[in-house]
Amino acid sequence: MDNAIYTTLTRQSGLMQEMRAVANNIANVSTTGFRREGVIFSEYLAGLEGNEPSLSMAYAHGRHVDQSQGGLTRTGGTFDFAIEGEGFFMIETPQGNQLTRAGSFIPSPEGELLTPDGFRLLDPGGTPIAIPSGTTDVALAPDGTLSAGGNPIAQVGIFTPSDPSGLRHVGGTRFSAEAGAEPVEGAVLMQGYLEESNVDPVSEIARMIEVQRAYEMGQTFLDREDERIRGVISTLGR
Repeated sequence: MDNAIYTTLTRQSGLMQEMRAVANNIANVSTTGFRREGVIFSEYLAGLEGNEPSLSMAYAHGRHVDQSQGGLTRTGGTFDFAIEGEGFFMIETPQGNQLTRAGSFIPSPEGELLTPDGFRLLDPGGTPIAIPSGTTDVALAPDGTLSAGGNPIAQVGIFTPSDPSGLRHVGGTRFSAEAGAEPVEGAVLMQGYLEESNVDPVSEIARMIEVQRAYEMGQTFLDREDERIRGVISTLGR
């Protein structure tokens, strides 16, 4: 196979990955706390035999998580929390502690604050947060302190990945931090608000069209290369 075909195939594979990422972004444009993702392209060089120049191919296996702030929507819910600025809530899952910006929580019968998927919200020390039975007038201070009737009862933990490049999308609005996470100092929380997705639908649709056109150009090149090779084989076989 000609080197040009190898190069184009790696580019096509990367464009397919980016198309999936863009489609997933568009599908989650209304998902609370969703973070936009993009594909990182890099150059992969392969040495060739003899005096031939090296072969340059596209390498698109990295993902970039856009951590820019999404818009805030007022809900008035007692256990709807939003983070203003950097940081993530930490939740306990069967796969280990994970991070999320989706701040909609529900008290369990035992008083523990859970995500809609049933994962427990954790405090700065990694302990599940529980609201005592019969507690009313729960308020959240900007520093994450939960109180009832003016008496502190718990504190919501806000964390940031130790290595931002090690943030990996697990599913939905959940992320894992490969290098671990550490508490954020000075985080600001708001009660009765939820953060919207940070996806800009217009930009994503424009990017989808751009990626689709680039893929079609690559496919056209592969088709022409196939015809050229077939023509050469047919000519030499006469």
